[in-house]
Amino acid sequence: MLTLFGVLTALPAVLALHLLEPELVLPAFSALLFVEAAFALLAARLLHSPNSADDITLWDFAGGFALIGCAAAVLGEPDQAALFLAEQGSTRPTSSP
Repeated sequence: MLTLFGVLTALPAVLALHLLEPELVLPAFSALLFVEAAFALLAARLLHSPNSADDITLWDFAGGFALIGCAAAVLGEPDQAALFLAEQGSTRPTSSP
C-alpha cells in the first residue's frame, strides 16, 4: 500500500513538472491531489475499510493526499492558481446555444 501511495503521489508530480509551465505546477498538483483524496475517500467508504491502527488503510491515503494537496496550495501563490484556472478555461471550445 505504501508503494501505491508513493507512485500515486510521485507520478503526477513528475508529469506536472514536465508538461506544465513552472508557475502552474503547484496549483495543478494541488487540484490533482484533492481529486485523488476524494477517490481514496470514496473507495474507503465503498469497501468498508476497517479502522485498525495495525496497518495503512485507504483512510490514511485520503488524509495523506489531502494533506499534501493543502501543502501545495499553501506554497503556491494566488495569482498562480488564477493563471491555472484561466488557462484551463481558455482551452474549452465555445459552444453556441
